Amino acid sequence: MKYLLMLYADEKAGAQIPPAQMNKFMDTMYAYEATLTKAGVFVSTAPLQPTTAAKTINLEDGELKVHDGPYAETKEQFGGYYIIDCPNMDAAVSWAAQCPAATWGKIEIRPYNEYSRE
Repeated sequence: MKYLLMLYADEKAGAQIPPAQMNKFMDTMYAYEATLTKAGVFVSTAPLQPTTAAKTINLEDGELKVHDGPYAETKEQFGGYYIIDCPNMDAAVSWAAQCPAATWGKIEIRPYNEYSRE
């Protein structure tokens, strides 16, 4: 079963981290990805641009409304993700617990709904 690991952190605090320190942290994230790959559970990952680059849309009375930023104001922002393939939630929790992002933010783990169009 596939699981989405959603990485949340305070992006304003993250922007204050000196580049050398951020590069060192990113090295730990690359090592985590390598560990997932070696274990055969890695599917994909990607960082997201800051919420200032986001748009939120909705339809009101058939008219498209476009708003700057995310839907909700939050203390921590969704900043990136991993998709992993594990036998169960316990395994997904175990892998998420090893993610360096857990040291500076929260990780939400959500299973995919597997479905077929047939």
